[in-house]
Amino acid sequence: MRNWAVYGAAAAAEIGGCFAVWAVLRLGASTWWLVPGALLLAGFAWLLTLVDSAAAGRAFAAYGGVYILASLAWMWGMEGMRPDRWDAAGAVLCLAGAAVILFAPRPA
Repeated sequence: MRNWAVYGAAAAAEIGGCFAVWAVLRLGASTWWLVPGALLLAGFAWLLTLVDSAAAGRAFAAYGGVYILASLAWMWGMEGMRPDRWDAAGAVLCLAGAAVILFAPRPA
């Protein structure tokens, strides 16, 4: 359960940091937005180190499913564009894949 919480916090940090860059380059926001954006992206990277996994690649791969769900939540909550059934189905599929990657029984 802790891994899912870390992944959720990492997704929020990554999306926030990436949106700061988006805001500067696509929405004409002040370049000062890049300061909190960089801090959020650094926090994202740090958070992924807290995932209980023997391999960084496995932790990053499992995170991908959570990122997809968080991105759709951002799209709905912040951009006002409701995900459709295909978005939801894809997110469920990705989360199932993330769970398999992260929680599969492996020899010690």
